[in-house]
Amino acid sequence: MVDMGLSDPLTQQQVVDILGAVEQGFDAQLDFTRQLMTYPSLRGQEHHAQQFLYQALSGRGYEMDQWAIDLAEICEHPGFSPVKVDYENAVNVVATHHPINSIGRSLILNGHIDVVPTGPEAMWTKPPFEPTVNGDWLYGRGGADMKAGLVANLFALDALRTIGMQPAARVCLQSVTEEECTGNGALSCLVRGYRADAVLIPEPEENMLVRANVGVIWLRLHVRGKPIHVREAGAGANAIEATFDLFHALKQLEKEWNAQRKNHRYFEKLDHPINFNLGKIEGGDWASSVPSWCTADLRVAIYPGVDPREAAKEIENCIARASRDHAFLAQHPPEIEYNGFFAQGYVLEEGSDAEAVLHRAHASSFGLDLMSFVTPGYLDARVFVLYDDCPCLVYGPVSKDIHAFDECVSLSSLQQVTGTIALFIAEWCGLEPLPPGH
Repeated sequence: MVDMGLSDPLTQQQVVDILGAVEQGFDAQLDFTRQLMTYPSLRGQEHHAQQFLYQALSGRGYEMDQWAIDLAEICEHPGFSPVKVDYENAVNVVATHHPINSIGRSLILNGHIDVVPTGPEAMWTKPPFEPTVNGDWLYGRGGADMKAGLVANLFALDALRTIGMQPAARVCLQSVTEEECTGNGALSCLVRGYRADAVLIPEPEENMLVRANVGVIWLRLHVRGKPIHVREAGAGANAIEATFDLFHALKQLEKEWNAQRKNHRYFEKLDHPINFNLGKIEGGDWASSVPSWCTADLRVAIYPGVDPREAAKEIENCIARASRDHAFLAQHPPEIEYNGFFAQGYVLEEGSDAEAVLHRAHASSFGLDLMSFVTPGYLDARVFVLYDDCPCLVYGPVSKDIHAFDECVSLSSLQQVTGTIALFIAEWCGLEPLPPGH
């Protein structure tokens, strides 16, 4: 990235004006967020929400770009994750602001449109795609993770327009797909040529900055068994039970990897940074038949700096050892399919200009010092940090129960985070008056 030099710090009057504009526009921001949340942008269905967002961004006069992820363009990239689904509806949307005079530093405001499945909707207090407000909390699937942050990016720029200003540098607003399963959406943006001097992603991070996060591997086990009538169960081989035997072996590997945390910077004090999750299991055909098949989907975490290929070898060796101890699997070893995340973790190095600007913006909006922490979850920041050597600040509002029932985001936190984003844009990019007609 080209270093454009430090922008001038904001004056106290600018801070007051910008935060006032954010407050003034927050009701509209909330209404827009709720509209976006009504689109069930589950995997394979993201395009409807993206079209809604495209129209809103286009109406503001931004240069627009929209495309479905092309596997041929990204499959050879080291950051690519294998995919087993059709990408026809895996649409990315990018809106670009161009200044009159480019005197500041460029910026990408990134967020993901895709959401995770709801689970049984009867177990929600309210329907997951009918967003509701109760006190300080906005409820609904994808509100916290992360449509509230995605919309905050847009309304932070709107707040600057409210005071008659715009960024004095190029700003790209990215709404990407596939963050919840591969990270290929953000990677596709990078390969398409979208780069900047800094990136900000307002994921739900409890008003804090993410210092480091794990990498992730998704895999699917295909386990065979020997079917037989249950009256002769001992003569068969139960594929479902065998799958649990394999998972128990993997949990021992999880324990070993967690014991290595003292060797990994920023992870030394975490109790359990590495999680092996058995997220989905299917198998068998009949309660009175010994099951002949089972498939299990697993999510495995790895430390930053660990090559997913090397971690995959350890996983495969663990499964092979456990299979050798099983009478049937020793002769019929399970198959392993990599069907999603194959991603490294990252560390955000301390001391960047971007982080210093975020500290000032957060302090002005919250009246508190910005704290950082380490998360054992996946983040698209790895695309920018690892493959573009670009500081990527993951920072966003307080939330509860993401990926669970009754997911929600704090509205007071969201307003202050939006203020932080607007202040960050103003200082990082610099400001210039809106052109006539805007």
